[in-house]
Amino acid sequence: MEAVPAFLLKTSTPKGRIFAVFTCMMVCLAALCFLQFKLSKPKNKDFYSFQVLNSKGKLVSLEKYRGKASLVVNVASNCEHTEDNYRALQDLQRELGPMHFNVLAFPCNQFGKSEPGSNSHIDSFSKNSYGVSFPIFGKIKVLGNESDPAFRYLIDTTNMEPRWNFWKYLVNPKGQVIKVWRTEDPLPAIKQVVSELVANIILRKRDEF
Repeated sequence: MEAVPAFLLKTSTPKGRIFAVFTCMMVCLAALCFLQFKLSKPKNKDFYSFQVLNSKGKLVSLEKYRGKASLVVNVASNCEHTEDNYRALQDLQRELGPMHFNVLAFPCNQFGKSEPGSNSHIDSFSKNSYGVSFPIFGKIKVLGNESDPAFRYLIDTTNMEPRWNFWKYLVNPKGQVIKVWRTEDPLPAIKQVVSELVANIILRKRDEF
């Protein structure tokens, strides 16, 4: 009579069967936990898939800007760069927006404490001082654990974190960052790149018709 392998005899015992069932259950449980984790992860695949607070504290979707170019900027009211940047940004908005382009401003007080005011104060200051017509959202943090998720997306996908006010992230119509500028980068050069992107968007839309 042919001998039965020892490991088969082992697993055929009640203890062996219980162990096998227990192992199977643990594997299935681990698979279910992994699947739940994957399904519960945020589905923000691009900048426009996020929601942010506007200056009045209302949650709004950035989806409304999809299909356009966006220049996302961390702004401040009491910075040495405030005047030059606000004037240049408003010039861009006036010349290129809002059908195909928008400046999207996010006030932040993390650099030199240069944005200490409330949302309503920031809103009034920008409009009264510079005639700003582009959207200014609620004040956020762009650095650290409490950073705004939408702005964190810009940083994580470019590996470029703002070191001062008025960093600029150019987002294409699909919600992907295609260019980043530091505070000190010349504004005329920024305008040229943005204008070229907007011109391409207009041409593409004409071709679609």
